[in-house]
Amino acid sequence: MSRVIRDFRTVLDIVARGRLTEKADSQLVSLLEAMEASLDETAKGQLQVTLSFQRIGEKIDISGAVKMTPPPEKKLPPSTLFVVEGGLSVQHPSQTDMFSGPRDAADRAKA
Repeated sequence: MSRVIRDFRTVLDIVARGRLTEKADSQLVSLLEAMEASLDETAKGQLQVTLSFQRIGEKIDISGAVKMTPPPEKKLPPSTLFVVEGGLSVQHPSQTDMFSGPRDAADRAKA
């Protein structure tokens, strides 16, 4: 007489001849890598294992699926640059003459 299975872990191991748990293990590793690589201080992902049961007469077919949703990628912040003399600079053009010392207000109006 064959054994009667009543525990979830055994069913998981049997579904697709163990390939479901192999796929879930692989997706778990991918999810953890994505969480670790996330640029955000907090990240949220999801690993979903679905078992579908279908009864046909005296037998029950069980199929499984694994779906992994990684955390959304955080966009990198923009960098502000200024066009200066046909190139790019991180320094605003009005800052180029900041350290030349005090000037007469009349001179500034002419510039």
